[in-house]
Parts: sequence; C-alpha cells; structure tokens
Amino acid sequence: MSVLADIDIDDISGLPKHHVATKNEKMVILGSSLGTVFEWYDFYLYGLLATIITAQFFSGVNETTGFIFALAAFAAGFAVRPFGALVFGRIGDMVGRKNTFLVTMGIMGLSTFLVGLLPSYGGIGVAAPLMLVALRLLQGLALGGEYGGAATYVAEHAPDDKRGFYTSFIQTTATLGLFAALLVVIGVRSAVGEEAFKDWGWRVPFLVSALLLGVSLWIRMQLEESPAFTKMKAEGKVSKAPLTEAFASWGNLKIVLISLFGAVMGQAVVWYTGQFYALFFLEKMLKVDGATTNILIAIALLLATPAFVLFGWLSDRIGRKPIILTGCLLAALTYFPLFEALSYNANPALYAAVKSAPVTVKADNAACSVQFDPIGANKFDSKTCDIAKSFLAKAGVSYSNVAAPGTEATITIGNTVIAPPVTTGLEADARAAAIKAFQTETKAALVAAGYPEKADPAAINKPMVVAILFILVLYVTMVYGPIAALLVELFPTNIRYTSMSLPYHIGNGWFGGFLPTVAFAMVASTGNIYYGLWYPIVVASLCFVIGLFCLPETFKRSID
Repeated sequence: MSVLADIDIDDISGLPKHHVATKNEKMVILGSSLGTVFEWYDFYLYGLLATIITAQFFSGVNETTGFIFALAAFAAGFAVRPFGALVFGRIGDMVGRKNTFLVTMGIMGLSTFLVGLLPSYGGIGVAAPLMLVALRLLQGLALGGEYGGAATYVAEHAPDDKRGFYTSFIQTTATLGLFAALLVVIGVRSAVGEEAFKDWGWRVPFLVSALLLGVSLWIRMQLEESPAFTKMKAEGKVSKAPLTEAFASWGNLKIVLISLFGAVMGQAVVWYTGQFYALFFLEKMLKVDGATTNILIAIALLLATPAFVLFGWLSDRIGRKPIILTGCLLAALTYFPLFEALSYNANPALYAAVKSAPVTVKADNAACSVQFDPIGANKFDSKTCDIAKSFLAKAGVSYSNVAAPGTEATITIGNTVIAPPVTTGLEADARAAAIKAFQTETKAALVAAGYPEKADPAAINKPMVVAILFILVLYVTMVYGPIAALLVELFPTNIRYTSMSLPYHIGNGWFGGFLPTVAFAMVASTGNIYYGLWYPIVVASLCFVIGLFCLPETFKRSID
C-alpha cells in the first residue's frame, strides 16, 4: 500500500483521461486503506495464534474442546460486529465519517495491546479467558464501525465510473492485514525459536500494535471529511435518526436483507474458508507445523492480493453482481476436491494411510456423546464410544462411524481391531491407567498403519499447496473485491454508513466469523475432516440462488 501514492490510477483503470485522480483522492485511498490494514492486523493476530492461545488460556478443558473454545473466543469478536456497526454507523451518519473511524481505531489498538499483557490460565485461572473474551468483544465493536466508515469515505471521494476500482484498495486491507500479521508472527517465531514463541514470544506481535496504532492515527488525522457528507451537512440534510430511517422503513430494510442474503453471506463464508479455515485445516487436521503453515499462506496471499484490485476494476466494466456470484458458485462446486488435494499434497503419508487403512468406530450411537463440551465437565472417560472418539479427535484422525446398537465400541484401523476399556466401576487411578494403556495401543496401531504424528516438512509438495491456497484466495478476491462498491451504491448518503455496515457485519461477523468454530465442531462430531466444508458450501449456494434472482446491479448508479 505504501506505493499507492506513486500509482497512476487513470492508467491502470483504462478509463477516459477526462478525470485525473487528484493528490487528495490518492491520499484518501492511501490513508483509509493503510489505517484499515493496521486494524485488520490487530484483529487477525488472534486467529493466527489460535492453537497457542488454546494452550495459554483454555488449558482447563480437554484439548479438542479447548481448541473449539479458542475459535469461539475468536468468533466472539465477530459476534458483536453488527452491534458496533449500529453504534458507530449511527455516529458516522450524524457526526461524520472521519472522526468516527478515528475512535474505532483507538479502541482496536488499545484492546490488541492489552491482549499481549494478559496473564495466562496457569497464572490467574478462569479470569484469563474471561478477560481475553472481553478484549475480543471490544475489538469486534471497533471493527464493526471501521469498515463501513472507510468504505463509505473512499466511495464518496470516487468518480462514478471508478468506484469499484477505488474501493477495491479498501478490500485488500483485510488480506494485507492478515499478511502483515503473518510476517510479524513468522519473524518473531524465527527470531526466538518455536519453544520460546509458545511460551512468551506470541505476545510480541500484540504489543507491536502500539506502534502501528500511532502511525495509523497520524495518517487518519491528515484527512478531510468526505465531500458528500460535507455537502449534505451544509444543506441541512443529515439524518437525525439513521437507525429508524435505515431499518424501520420497509423499502430500505428490504435492500438490507437482499444485500445480506444475496451477496454478503456468501462473500463471508468464501472469505473465511479461503483465508482462515484453510489455515486451521493445515495446522490442526493435516498436522503441518505452524511456522510452515504461516509461510505457505503468506505466499498465497502475496500472489493473490492484486486480484482484489483487478476484480474491483472489472466490476466497473461488467458489474458487481456477476463477479461476486461467480465466486460463490465456483467455491461451492470445488471446495471438496480442493481440500482433498490440499490433504494429498500437504501430508501425503496421512492421505495414503487414510486410503490404505481407514479408521472406523463401531458403536451404539445412542451411547455416544457429541465430542464438544462447552463447560469442560465431560472428560469422555466413562463410555467406550466416548473414549474411542475423544482419542481420535485429539489425535486429528479422520474416521467413519458404523452403527452397532447394544454393543461396546471398537476401533478398526485397517485390519486391526482395538477395544476401548470398559471403565464403569473403576476408581479414578485405575480408569486413567486403563485409558492410557488403550491410547498407547491405539497410537502404536496408527503408526504401524502409516499414520504420521506430524506432517513431514520434506514430503510437503509446497508449490502445489501454495497453488491450491492461491485458488482459494482467488475466490476470496472475486467475492470481496467488488462488495464495498456494491453496498455503498445500494443506499442513500444520509443513512449509508449505517445501512451498509449492518448487513456487512452480520454477514462477515456471524456467517463468516463463526465458520471455523462451527466447521470444526462438525468435524469433531462426525470424525470426517472434510465434513465442516458443508457449512460454507451450503451458505454460498444459497447466496448464489438468492443473489441471482433478487440482487440488483448497481455499477452504473450515482451515489450523490
């Protein structure tokens, strides 16, 4: 983004030369985009470090539940984003775009810095995860007000025939923020070593955000208020009740709902599948070490990020709708083969073992618990089915289920059958010893069948993994590149900040933000590492159908 000031926007856009991009317009794009990059950097650090945060803050529950809890805390920041959209959207439509996103940036930066100072679960017990969730909620509220302000601010400075292109730079900010976070994490990991990083080094990227906050605030303070808002204010047309005008009027509320279900919810699940679920899938399911995972994702992001601008530019030519809906359709049709190819190339030994020695759990389904314990009360050590599935889930082993009513559970690994211990009536020590012996036997059988404990770095087909990740991120650029221009063009100036922010943050905060949590809970409950993909596939498919028939095209609209 630092090179933006040197870009000849008109040459790239291919549009007639009658509009020359002014220095002020370039500074608007640079300042808004760079500031938003830093906010996304703050927000995404948590997602990158979910595995480490599980150990630091959720060590009081079993490992599978702890990881899902860590993802749930990640999602908590997304859950409150619509409320941030309402609060700050209202302020932005009444007071102005610029001052509102200065406030959101301050909240975001301070919350991120404090995460780096939090004591762990081992230090203060349950207060640690509670404080972590509270800071995530503050981050979510701030981000709920940030995006709508930045997108609206840039769009209101853009000429009608370049709005998709101008706002596409805002669309790069989430990926660039993730990329910046990846670089910092990789750098600190390399500098201090993996063990030190897991112990204390993970705090450094959060603490660095204090420096980024100062730079971001300075950049934002150099900008002027948007001309559309300034004109509206001078004419006395500022809305006195933007929430009422945006959501109590059926005419506007209908557009809010269409934009949510016909564009944003599909964009959200494609985005979070391509950039976050893929990362978690590599590290948790395919057992690729965290440093390698981060590097592979970073390379794919670097290669694909220019496509945000490409598709934003293209949307000024052929429209927003066909690009967004095509991205949703391609994702829904190809996720299963792409993630299977990811498995084959990232951990070929695991992929081969699954094919040659598939694991099945034969059990009475009525006697099996769901492998997700929200309060950490179930140790999964009293039923043979739970003992079997809990171990496989913790080991990250994919398995299929065979119903056998009225029987105790057994695990079949290729041709080897292992029976979990019946622990009913055993004292705690005897129960623990029996389960440990079973786990040792099962682990040995898995190793004998070719199941690796970790992915072999030398065996990873890195070019192919990067190529697959690139395709996943390319889908993200298709659905996300034109979305800001589309949302801005759907709503009138006096309630634009409020109206566009709510569907955007419901879609991305709820449909997208909860995707890793829901998907991994689905995997834990079924044993199939690909089962979680049904969530983004179904949502993207529904969005394609609704958008095809209900979403209007907006790219030729004036927003004044």
